[in-house]
Amino acid sequence: MFNRKEEKKRVRTKLKCLTVAAALGMAITAVSPVAANGNEKPKLEFGLVPDVQYCDCETNGSRYYRSSVEKLMEAAQILNREDVDFTVQTGDLIDRNLSSFSTILPIYNTIESPKYHVLGNHDFPVTTDQVIDLLDMPNQYYDFKYKNWRFVVLDTNDLSLYANPIGSEKYQAAQIMYNSLKENNEINAQTWNGGVSNEQLMWLRGVLDKAARAQEKVIVFSHMPVYPENEHNVWNDEEVIKELEAAGNVVAYFNGHNHAGNYAVKNGIHYINLQGMVETADTNSYSIVRIFKDHIEVDGYGREIDRILEIR
Repeated sequence: MFNRKEEKKRVRTKLKCLTVAAALGMAITAVSPVAANGNEKPKLEFGLVPDVQYCDCETNGSRYYRSSVEKLMEAAQILNREDVDFTVQTGDLIDRNLSSFSTILPIYNTIESPKYHVLGNHDFPVTTDQVIDLLDMPNQYYDFKYKNWRFVVLDTNDLSLYANPIGSEKYQAAQIMYNSLKENNEINAQTWNGGVSNEQLMWLRGVLDKAARAQEKVIVFSHMPVYPENEHNVWNDEEVIKELEAAGNVVAYFNGHNHAGNYAVKNGIHYINLQGMVETADTNSYSIVRIFKDHIEVDGYGREIDRILEIR
């Protein structure tokens, strides 16, 4: 468990990681002395919980499904102690069984701040509408605002072979998209990935345009990555990136799905793939994100990496 005696060690570790990152040419800015000393207060801060993927199931490779109960309890305790403004779980709250929700959802709900859900590819033992109702989500994709920041939640399972009834319009569209990728030997032509529908892309464009007119900066949450190129990426990742870049006000895109994690920056947008909580027997993975005037601090716990992201 985390304790305050580790605070100075964590700051030293963060500085060391950033120094190494800079030496490797990674697109992460140098840590601000003010932020490192903790004297500057963030405009807001929020928690991120990736790929809990709970199941009362035997361990599969590096996935320790039952251990996610204790890990989420620990994360909830720290997020409550830090009094974050809100928390987002980035999808795959469960691994497969509907009954798993009754175990893991009450633990997530012990987080005292407002809580938001992103749909993951493992969250569909029932239909999309039923999962939305179960998690008390406003819609499968939606947006919300804190201070002068707009937060957008995408559904990257919108066009998929697991979240839509066989034979439905979206299932057929997913089949066409998947087959096209498969024929072209694209690395993200995987049945456990999904695509974003034209309807959702149009909605995204409208939200981003409205935010730009209101001079709001934007952070996007999703389950699947869109950049850099990876086998876990959304099927139509380039279309999503096009919308994100066109708006000119998107600062960061946070996602899970690829449990190993990843990071890249492209045209001023930071793409942060968080490491899965379900991985390993006893090492946790979650984050607290703090937004400052000119940078974002990702404070990683357990396996998650600390990062300082420049706001351009």
